[in-house]
Amino acid sequence: MADRQEASITLPSAPASVAAARRYVCELLTEWGMPQDASAVHTVRLIVSELTTNAVLHTFGQSPTFTVDVRLERDERLCVGVTDSHPRWPQRLPAAVQEDNGRGMVIIRHLAAESGGRLSVTPTAEGGKTVWIILPWAAAAR
Repeated sequence: MADRQEASITLPSAPASVAAARRYVCELLTEWGMPQDASAVHTVRLIVSELTTNAVLHTFGQSPTFTVDVRLERDERLCVGVTDSHPRWPQRLPAAVQEDNGRGMVIIRHLAAESGGRLSVTPTAEGGKTVWIILPWAAAAR
C-alpha cells in the first residue's frame, strides 16, 4: 500500500449531503481494506454524520459547501476532516447545559478518545476551519 492515500469530496451545505458524505467515507474505508462490518466503520460513520451535520446546521448559510477529506497515512493513521468556510469554531458546552442540541462535539470527542484517537480544529487560509478526527488505523481496522 502507498505511504499515503487521500480522497475528498465537496458537497452543498444541505441536509441530503450528510448521507452522501457518510456513504462516501464508508465506501472509501472498505476500498482501503477496512472490513465493512468492523465496529470502526460504524464509529467513523457516526463521526462523519455529526461533523457534516454541524457543517450544515451551524454555519448559518455562510458556507455554501463543505469538504470531507479522508487520509490514510502509512497504514497507521486515519484522518477525517470536515472543512467549511464559516469562521465560527465549534463551541464546547458545559456539561450542565440542558439543550436539545449541541452535543455533537461531545459525542465526537468521546468516540475519538474511545478509539485511541483525538479531535482537533485547524483554521483554513480562507478564514474557515477544518474539524479533524484522527484515529489509529490498526484500531479502526479491527
